[in-house]
Amino acid sequence: MFRILSFFVIVLLLGLGFAWLADRPGELAITFGGYQYQVTLMVAAVLLVAAVAAVMILWWIIRGIWTSPHAVRRYFRARRRDRGYQALSTGLIAAGAGDAGVARRMGQQAAKLISSDQEPLIHLLDAQASVLEGDHEAARAKFQAMAEDPETRLLGLRGLYLEAERLGEREVARHYAAEATKIAPQLGWAANATLEARTEAGDWQGALTLLGQQKPSGKEEREALARKRAVLLTAQAMAELDINAAAAKTAALEAHKLQPDFVPAAVTAARALFRQDDLRRGAKVLESVWAKSPHPEVADVYIHARPGDSTHDRLARAKKLRRLKPNNAESELAVARAALDAGEYKEAREAAEAAVRLDPREGAFLLLADIEEADTGDQGRVRHWLAKAVRAPQDPAWVADGYVAERWAPASPITGRLDAFEWRAPMERLGQVIEGEDALRALPPVEAAAAPAEEPQDLTLEAEAEPVRQEAVPVAGEGAAPEAPRPNADNGSQKDKGDASVEEEEELRPPLPDDPGVEPRQESRADEANRFRLF
Repeated sequence: MFRILSFFVIVLLLGLGFAWLADRPGELAITFGGYQYQVTLMVAAVLLVAAVAAVMILWWIIRGIWTSPHAVRRYFRARRRDRGYQALSTGLIAAGAGDAGVARRMGQQAAKLISSDQEPLIHLLDAQASVLEGDHEAARAKFQAMAEDPETRLLGLRGLYLEAERLGEREVARHYAAEATKIAPQLGWAANATLEARTEAGDWQGALTLLGQQKPSGKEEREALARKRAVLLTAQAMAELDINAAAAKTAALEAHKLQPDFVPAAVTAARALFRQDDLRRGAKVLESVWAKSPHPEVADVYIHARPGDSTHDRLARAKKLRRLKPNNAESELAVARAALDAGEYKEAREAAEAAVRLDPREGAFLLLADIEEADTGDQGRVRHWLAKAVRAPQDPAWVADGYVAERWAPASPITGRLDAFEWRAPMERLGQVIEGEDALRALPPVEAAAAPAEEPQDLTLEAEAEPVRQEAVPVAGEGAAPEAPRPNADNGSQKDKGDASVEEEEELRPPLPDDPGVEPRQESRADEANRFRLF
């Protein structure tokens, strides 16, 4: 654009000059070689401009002839470079597609056409071709040579890191990642590997410093960094909770501020606050996270906030949690456990049955078995709930890479990945239970002759057990009469209750199961093989 404007300016000046000369007529006389030449000013100006133009054209022709060999060489060099870059591009595409033969052939062709000192990508293509061919020793040698060159150092460290990961050498891979982090802390692969190493070593402050050096470019990256920072702060607070409660409180509250629904941060912050006798603030932290993410550990810390509270005070706190999050299985289970500890068996049974209706899982059925054992001691009912628990889905737990842990941890113990634990049902354990049931069903039926001979029983015991067998209550729904009260220490008080209270208690209780220990059924051989055995 500037050259075009300059051309127009020169033409304009020439036009103005010729117009100025045209308005001022005159003659120009030149004496040369004894002759006098006389021309007008306009002709003299035209001749002068023509002479300058002729000199410039002549100079351009001479210069072109003089520089033509260099121009020819440059043309062929550019053409050769273009062919080399085309081969390099084709080789990189083939390496990305997994075609080792084309990648190797194009790499050799590119090395002939382009100098490897001028184009480092030739080393990368050569190393990738070696990896595809399975020659990992040659690939590592190429990556090592690239790592020694300042221009390709990061690329070589990346290749060495991937090779160490392939061989399972985690310490070597983390060494290369740490070297890359010193040069460029913003590299994601290097930062993540270094974070995992520092997390495994418990260097929480170093991990937080490295995390602060990263510069997110978008909203998702900012959220991911905030999550990682909350995880590291929570781990730091858990490590300092028994040493320095004030520092643990500061770190845990910052983590809770970054991730309000992160349960480990809220629990750690509440425990630190409780140790400093700040019960009100700790309770508010737990209530806020409970409204977003109900968790049994939150309920346990909240209910047992004051060690000196009575069981009924803890029950009242559990009911407060249920009001904060109604129609939730965790709320009902918290109330049921607190009511069981307080001896309020009716309320505990109602809450546990509500939890079963909301989320039928193993823990709810086991809690019903504990309530039945503490309330009535009816072993038939206890076995009924235990059988339900065996077949029910597993309770949620902290799971990371197939590893099930009782407590949250900042990194996976299997792979070392940061923030790997999730609160979910362990599907791996559920799969094992299903496989176990299939295996039991596949077993051949037990032959009658193979059964061991029964030992002679005492006739007096058999006679005493006979009335119990006659009083066994069949399954509800078959027109059976209600169960007679079990003889125990409270039998006298049970007789004083009215018929209405007895009927009300019978409605609250679940249907009575078949008690195989009291009234055995006659089963066929196929039924015996397919039935799941608890013990």
